[in-house]
Amino acid sequence: MSHAPRPLNDSDPASAPAGRRRFLGLAAGLAAGAALGPSLSAFAEDMKMAVKGPPVRDIAPLRLTPRVWVIQAPDGFPTPENHGMMANVTFVSTGKGVVVIDSGASVQIGEMAIRQLKRLTDEPVVAIFNSHYHGDHYLGNQAFVDAFGAGKNSLPIYAHAETIKAIRGHEGESWRAAMERWTNLASAGTRVVPPNTAVDHGQEFRIGDRTFRLHHLGHAHTPGDISVEVVEDGVTHVGDIAMDRRIANMDDGSYVDTFKTYDMLIANTRTKVWIPAHGVPSAGVLQWNRELFAGIYETCVQAVQDGLPLEAAKARVLKDPRVASRAAETKGFDNNIGKYVSLAYLEAEAASF
Repeated sequence: MSHAPRPLNDSDPASAPAGRRRFLGLAAGLAAGAALGPSLSAFAEDMKMAVKGPPVRDIAPLRLTPRVWVIQAPDGFPTPENHGMMANVTFVSTGKGVVVIDSGASVQIGEMAIRQLKRLTDEPVVAIFNSHYHGDHYLGNQAFVDAFGAGKNSLPIYAHAETIKAIRGHEGESWRAAMERWTNLASAGTRVVPPNTAVDHGQEFRIGDRTFRLHHLGHAHTPGDISVEVVEDGVTHVGDIAMDRRIANMDDGSYVDTFKTYDMLIANTRTKVWIPAHGVPSAGVLQWNRELFAGIYETCVQAVQDGLPLEAAKARVLKDPRVASRAAETKGFDNNIGKYVSLAYLEAEAASF
């Protein structure tokens, strides 16, 4: 199905391959130059733009239908070892070109995805959909634009208006810098290429022999999430609205609106397989995530009604069978459950007024 990249101990340059050691040495030299004064700092910034992190190891695509493939990320969070390969990249062949849904977290990941794509089909990439404004879903745009959008043929990159606004604002550069930091500069050389075409709920795109129906159903994971339904194949890419064996980040989201979004997606699509941006596509992705979220949010609602403080609410959440039964299999559970309980508690408090 796929194979994970071989882990590298990037915290120890001596243990890295020779090419990686040279890259780390150059990056360290640039950082040192930046500390010596304004002129050297400017030079270091110019040189940094020419530095590019190492390639991402190939991951073979998983075929979901005769026309839909997913390059499935083996990990849930970015690290120096996985070079930021944390989010799935989806391909849809239309007979007239390939549509990419979420392009990955770096130019290197985008380039790896293109290598895999060329083994599947001779079709060029003709469009990209970015599901939302978190960087692991759009920082790979650069590779596809460089490969397929040169000259007069501007490659359309579709996203909700809220997503475009955020990426062109603070989120774009913030995520690019964060990804470099989290990967120990493995994603260096990536530039932010924002989506260029705004879309909204209910729009349909007929590309080749495939219909792409878009769903924006409120403030779920972010204010601007779009889910992309590939009608003929019975699949819907839900981005981070739901994840498989990982808690969907709710820092920018809403539990209540996420539940509403699940209900509307189920009612208004004929989806057989849900494609999460993190984890394994399946028919049960929404249900798995709903039960985990319900265990968190509904327990917090009851705690607020009972006048309990946050710590007591967390203790109740951890005992809820919908949460406890998923703890061992959920990536990042121990490090993140406290934050997600806090967010649920705050939302429950606000709803009680």
